[in-house]
Amino acid sequence: MALVVFFCSSMYDLEALADELNGLFSDVPVVGCTTAGEIGPAGYLTHSLTGASFPSSSCMAATGLLQELQQFESRVGNEFAQDLLRQLEDCHEASSLKSVFSLLLVDGLSLREESVARSVQDGLGRIPVIGGSAGDDLRFERTCVFHGGAFHNDAAVLALVCTRFPMTVFKTQHFVSTDNRLVVTEADTANRIVLEINGLPAAEEYARLIGVSLAELTPTNFAEFPVIVLIDGADYVRSIQSINEDGSITFFCAIDEGLVLRVGRGVDLAGNLEQSLAKVGEEVGSPQLIFTCDCILRSLEVDRLDEKKRVGDILRRYNAVGFSTYGEQFGGLHVNQTLTGVAIGTPLLDEA
Repeated sequence: MALVVFFCSSMYDLEALADELNGLFSDVPVVGCTTAGEIGPAGYLTHSLTGASFPSSSCMAATGLLQELQQFESRVGNEFAQDLLRQLEDCHEASSLKSVFSLLLVDGLSLREESVARSVQDGLGRIPVIGGSAGDDLRFERTCVFHGGAFHNDAAVLALVCTRFPMTVFKTQHFVSTDNRLVVTEADTANRIVLEINGLPAAEEYARLIGVSLAELTPTNFAEFPVIVLIDGADYVRSIQSINEDGSITFFCAIDEGLVLRVGRGVDLAGNLEQSLAKVGEEVGSPQLIFTCDCILRSLEVDRLDEKKRVGDILRRYNAVGFSTYGEQFGGLHVNQTLTGVAIGTPLLDEA
């Protein structure tokens, strides 16, 4: 094996799990993270462990750990990514491997995903970055990434993978913008907290715009009605993490004062996913593996719609392995309520 990637529930005894992983894969690089739910051969899972390995006969990998994210500087992330890239380039075998991608796993409570993703993508140039923010089963207490035989907080893991198989990265989200506008008029940007929307208390105004009372607001509402920002002509979702006692709103993504948002409306999550994965199959052939970083709010929405089996069957049919996240990375962006992924395809017969 050239690399092992795993995703596990935070309910495990993480020290015991690390010992077991180190015993099983003592000579193999292993990366992973804790989750808010897992995706594997049985579809959507909870309180479990799932993962995949890459064979050394057709893949090469370089991995690294970026620590102390609270003191993170973009220059450090850029150099970190370039150092890993040089490690791959120094291996002459890598020149025969035509597909390269990177998997970024970040402490989901670090509040540093935007800056880390941006600087890593800048350092890697055209090599695509996909990934997710580690979770802790919706407790929001301690999220971890795994590298070098141990779990780490306030850290990010990057794995660069070269393979001879066809590969594509993708993202999919099933929300469209409505006409309901939200202007962030006061915010604690460092902590992703919005205090006022449209000049009114944030939670109160959000509740009014989606048609419920403040007392009725629940995580189900957040999953059903996220907010959307327009970036370079494309819609990107900004999801709510929690409503605070003072009536402010904490988000999973960076929020700035003056930002204009719109309430989002979901359109057939399962159908959208099926179409997206079918398109992926057209690009790379029948997928051997699709790594999926899927927002926990999508899982909550699937629960609400009673479509867990339908969506799980779709993921299983396309050999998806991944986890429910506290946010997703795609390129240099940190997004929410989105599924980001990398699909490893099947080579044509004359390429096998």
